[in-house]
Amino acid sequence: MKKIFFFVIVPIVFLIGVLVVFMTITREKPPEGIKLALVDTVATNFPKDEKLARKELGNAEKSLAKLKPLKPYIVIDTHANRIYYRTEDSIYLDAVCSTGSGSELIDSVTKRKWVFNTPRGVFKIQNKIKDPWWRKPDWEFIETGEPIPKVESDRMDGNVMGDFAMGFGDGFFIHGTIYERLLGINVTHGCVRLGTDDLHKLVELTPIGTSVYIF
Repeated sequence: MKKIFFFVIVPIVFLIGVLVVFMTITREKPPEGIKLALVDTVATNFPKDEKLARKELGNAEKSLAKLKPLKPYIVIDTHANRIYYRTEDSIYLDAVCSTGSGSELIDSVTKRKWVFNTPRGVFKIQNKIKDPWWRKPDWEFIETGEPIPKVESDRMDGNVMGDFAMGFGDGFFIHGTIYERLLGINVTHGCVRLGTDDLHKLVELTPIGTSVYIF
């Protein structure tokens, strides 16, 4: 009789107890704060009616239309190292380029730090310079292990930027290069390099004020 009690009745009573507790828990109402949070989320994320939804959709379409370029524009893909001069439907130039390496340089003396990325975002062609000269910044001398010159003329180099440079802001340019074998590789200090023929074509096609989209 004792064996029956321990091996049959006790387990049955235990299971009944577990079921009662489970049913009690599942029947409990969620705390009031959680309920209110769920209601607020639904009210915030969904329009109250179809008319309001259509109005919000229309506003979004108008905002997107304002961002749509009306004239040909430049697109620079820093991952694939490609540059395009195009409209929504047509591509007038598709060329290989080189963009920022993403490397870092720290001056061991002053602890100044540079990160050599091509900036991402929306810009405009601000100027065109024929036969440009490059003014070497401090990091150029630190990178090559040379002393920073005290005479300004010692910073100037008229050979490395090619035949043209087109500035798009904050000291960044689309320009030529004497290292055409490195086109297609992320090797620059932030500027965008092009081969001679493609650079000439882009300069000819692109008016000042052209939008530049870089990603």
